[in-house]
Amino acid sequence: MQLKRALEQHIAVFGESGSGKTVMISSFYGSKQEPQYLKDSLIRVVADETGQGNRLHRNYLGMRNSARLPAPTRFSATSYSFSVKLKDGSDAKAMKAAPFDALRLVWHDYPGEWFEEDVSGPEEAQRRVDAFKSLLGSDVALLLVDSQRLLDNAGEEDRYLKSLLSNFRNGLLSLKDELLDEGKPLVEFPRIWIMALSKSDLLPDLDVFNFRDLLIEKAGDDINELREVLAGLVEGSAALSVGEDFVLLSSAKFGADEIEVTKRVGLELILPLAAILPFERHVRWAKAKIIPGQVAENLLRGAGALAAALIGRQLNPPGPVGALLKLAGFILSKEVLDAAAQLAGDKLREANAEAIAKSDYMTATLTGFRMDLDKGEADQIFLKSLK
Repeated sequence: MQLKRALEQHIAVFGESGSGKTVMISSFYGSKQEPQYLKDSLIRVVADETGQGNRLHRNYLGMRNSARLPAPTRFSATSYSFSVKLKDGSDAKAMKAAPFDALRLVWHDYPGEWFEEDVSGPEEAQRRVDAFKSLLGSDVALLLVDSQRLLDNAGEEDRYLKSLLSNFRNGLLSLKDELLDEGKPLVEFPRIWIMALSKSDLLPDLDVFNFRDLLIEKAGDDINELREVLAGLVEGSAALSVGEDFVLLSSAKFGADEIEVTKRVGLELILPLAAILPFERHVRWAKAKIIPGQVAENLLRGAGALAAALIGRQLNPPGPVGALLKLAGFILSKEVLDAAAQLAGDKLREANAEAIAKSDYMTATLTGFRMDLDKGEADQIFLKSLK
């Protein structure tokens, strides 16, 4: 977490070529520009680069209006930055007391070809390393499992899954020497690796528990081996979740002559997964005392600000105390962190309703994200690790 005027969260998306990454981000962004969403939602999602935003929106409109898929990208590592701003009408006093006035999501799209094919030469090899280094600040990584490939290998799903995971594992090993400075493990690195079923509309009878069970049965050892490789890259490897969280994703329902973009699955969880899941997990790891000091400092950077905003606590009291809190990077008491991390159930719904009634849209948005994750679990499209 990087605390600026906006609280910045990074998410990295990995998947083979054709696994639906471009379609997914186009659907994510385009759906946030629909008039009904703009009318009903407390937030506005704005692309920080206008050209990128127009391109993603055009991709979405092509799917919605003409059943036209976006052109595939190859060997193109792209980072997309989105500002998540509150709609007009938020209470001025609440906004002044809030530790930040916007969220920012940075979405890193890593080319699947770099895990499937050899690079063409030194220049491309360096681009691959640079692209991976650019996403090291991500809090969450999604590893896509392609539903179409599962269907193509029906009855022999292990062949596809083992190939996917071994390619990814070997790709990481090939980068290891370039990523580690003098062999020192990385402090800044994605710590939560979620297994995500892309194009889940193709497997409508598969809920998130079935998806988890399929992966564990057919490729459980391969997931463990991937975790070992990732653990070898990071300092404090006990603070690492690999293949413990699962989510179903679908950008639309695809027919022969129509793409129904309103029939999405899981994309509404992207912002909550980026903003709330790392906070919950990092606080839990800190309480369990499994995070080394430097790692804890890195992971909990900005956690106090998010905790304060989540429970609607005034973060910067007036006078010297407020100035000290700002200089200290919004480090709050254990009590505030615990209160935010444990906010759930009826108390969560009450906090959300109260924030909406007070026009405290930042707290309403963050508690709404928390509720979205709960709903994802109830709808069996998201399964969260208990570790």
